[in-house]
Amino acid sequence: MKIPLKYTFRNLQSRRLTTALTILGITLVVFVFAAVLMMAHGVEKTLVATGSEENILISRKASNGEISSIIDGETVNIILAMNQVARTPAGAPFATKDVATVINLPKTDYVGITNVTVRGVSPDAFALRPMVKIVEGRAFQWGAREIIIGNSIARRILNARVGGTIKIGGDQWTIVGRFDAEGCGFDSEIWGDVLQLTDALGRSNAFSTLTLKLRSPQEFDSFKEAFESDARLQQFVPKTERQFFEEQSETMALFIRVLGIFITVIFSAGAVIGAMITMYGAVANRTVEIGTLRALGFRRRSVLSAYLIESLMIALIGGIVGVVLASFLQFFSISTINFDSFAEIEFSFALSTGIIISSLMFAVVMGFVGGFLPAFRAARLNIVSALRAS
Repeated sequence: MKIPLKYTFRNLQSRRLTTALTILGITLVVFVFAAVLMMAHGVEKTLVATGSEENILISRKASNGEISSIIDGETVNIILAMNQVARTPAGAPFATKDVATVINLPKTDYVGITNVTVRGVSPDAFALRPMVKIVEGRAFQWGAREIIIGNSIARRILNARVGGTIKIGGDQWTIVGRFDAEGCGFDSEIWGDVLQLTDALGRSNAFSTLTLKLRSPQEFDSFKEAFESDARLQQFVPKTERQFFEEQSETMALFIRVLGIFITVIFSAGAVIGAMITMYGAVANRTVEIGTLRALGFRRRSVLSAYLIESLMIALIGGIVGVVLASFLQFFSISTINFDSFAEIEFSFALSTGIIISSLMFAVVMGFVGGFLPAFRAARLNIVSALRAS
């Protein structure tokens, strides 16, 4: 004989204070758990959005990122001469030779300095990355010591505004515009003329990466085969731009997940103990009731299931509330150092279906662990002893 679910619902209402406190504890743990996963997902989402599947990015093998990658001008010319590379209407290769470096700038909160990526780009960079749009001021002039800043830079860096100046490579560069990159990694960068930047850095005819477009995305395999068969290009590797930036997010996202989940597991111990105390209290207060159920013919496994379901329901309610609260974090942005680029990147918390499912499963596990022993004790109560407890 099974115990009806309304019995479980009634029990939840009979101990409102202890049930509410247990739900609160689980809510806080699930909130932290979901927030950690949302941070990691936000980093991945921001950096993945930085790259396009249609663009091919060339970097030096074994380099951790653009900062540590170097491609000489001769190699660039060899790559751009390949048949699969798309051409502009003027017949030039459709590509941008980028130089990436990191500089230190003061933050708007006056608390220390931070690392910022400065990217030198070629004229085709804006066509290859159409998400980058000027929203204030104008684009920099080619051949001039002028720069444009991303939205994140304007928010985070002291005196970073149109008309201001920033020191790069010993020279003062004028900020002539601010751009929006739709929340991707470029929003946390400063852009300028690649030839001016290489001159300022003393890196004549040497670049960090080469980004190009093929005549057709379907030609990537043939391009890669020709690339790898050229003995002059063995030190370099072609990837889709999206794959490159996705790999840039892996180290930091993994670190956030491992550290955050470790902290969450510690917190969850308190929530599990709270659920266990609540359920032990329920068993102690309803000993006669349990004896009556057993005397009426309800089996031990039915009693076990009823009390275990009660614990799972408490945990699930806490999990749902925790996820709902965590969802509001999507309205906030934070910044942190990218371990691969050594520069600070701003990103938003991002919620996904997978995070919701993982968070609710985590809550259910806490409810099961916290409720199993009390439910087992309730199922094992002796009928006569339980009835005499009154």
